[in-house]
Amino acid sequence: MTADLSKGSRVSPLAAPLTAADIDEAAERISGVVTRSPLQFNERLSEATGANVYLKREDLQAVRSYKARGAFNLMAQLSAEELAAGVVCSSAGNHAQGFAMACRSMRTHGRVYVPAKTPKQKRDRIRYHGREFIELIAVGSTYDLAAAAALDDVARTGATLVPPYDDVRTMAGQGTIAAELLEQLDEEPDLVIVPVGGGGCIAGITTYLAERASGTSVLGVEPAGAASMIAALAAGEPVTLEHVDQFVDGAAVARAGALPYAALAAAGDMVALTTVDEGAVCTAMLDLYQNDGIIAEPAGALSVTALLEADIEPGSTVVCLISGGNNDVSRYNEVVERSLVHLGLKHYFLVDFPQEPGALRRFLDEVLGPGDDITLFEYVKRNNRETGEALCGVELSAATDLEGLLARMRDSDIHVELLEPGSPTYRYLT
Repeated sequence: MTADLSKGSRVSPLAAPLTAADIDEAAERISGVVTRSPLQFNERLSEATGANVYLKREDLQAVRSYKARGAFNLMAQLSAEELAAGVVCSSAGNHAQGFAMACRSMRTHGRVYVPAKTPKQKRDRIRYHGREFIELIAVGSTYDLAAAAALDDVARTGATLVPPYDDVRTMAGQGTIAAELLEQLDEEPDLVIVPVGGGGCIAGITTYLAERASGTSVLGVEPAGAASMIAALAAGEPVTLEHVDQFVDGAAVARAGALPYAALAAAGDMVALTTVDEGAVCTAMLDLYQNDGIIAEPAGALSVTALLEADIEPGSTVVCLISGGNNDVSRYNEVVERSLVHLGLKHYFLVDFPQEPGALRRFLDEVLGPGDDITLFEYVKRNNRETGEALCGVELSAATDLEGLLARMRDSDIHVELLEPGSPTYRYLT
């Protein structure tokens, strides 16, 4: 789903609880703690789109994401009594690292609630940045369950909650990204592309650009399996998604924040939202790594994924926010797999082999093409004396080779069933 990007009404400073002045104050407040991240021209993406593409490298922060901005800006405004009571946060990983760094720099004890599926790399980095000042608690299968546990903690102990996105102080800290990029460019950009999870970052950036730039549009990008902000704007209020794909863990939020939603709703048509397929995100991650030496986590690659799918005006100036680089290397097998499936290079089949000599040889010689490679082969059922069903994974040299492969399968006396991505059988077997 993509909304119109035409430039139109600008949000009034009085139309939302957050203002550009709040963001300017936040920039001063965090200047001694948070790094001014580089804004880098990218020749590869510029040539691919015909635009002048810059990458805002928040993956190069000490915590490898922009999240330290919001966490520190909020905590720096807490009273001595609030800090003494302790602080609590919930996070998919990145907010927790910013929170942990803020706790250590302010020598304040905090508790961090993360989903049980949070990658080990992110957990280790949370502990590293917080040291003895944080306690890490893994609970629930999703971010929303971890958030509920954090709220229970606050109600029980009287600690102060540090929200990852649904707080004006957090949003102001994230909005400092926009203040920086306007200073780093000679002219204001035509388009800024921002990953969207709970919405705090895009709300802060949009609010600042609405007041400080005259013609910049914002494109927010959500993973197709977790489009909570698009759902909120369609419903006229935040709604809870029934199912969330957890792969893009940094943006896998079932319900958009109420304050970020209000800020985007007030922004009018200067902001649009779109979704991208998780497989396309994996392809963008691999391209960033192999071509540009950038280690982006799935959420960090959302902006570049959308850039390559959007209708970009040639000659325009586009900024893509690389929001984070906390990617566990153990996930790369899955990243490669999802990318190959998305590109049409990897396919799975159920092959019903006749239980007779030479059946497998005929399949290899008569069905597979010269550039086709079997990457998986395992029998699923062998209790029938006449046939034996096997799961077969095939990687093609080119996506266009699939048509010939399917034609040879139809002509063969061996029964073959293509497993469609997203089907129940496909999810179960792979």
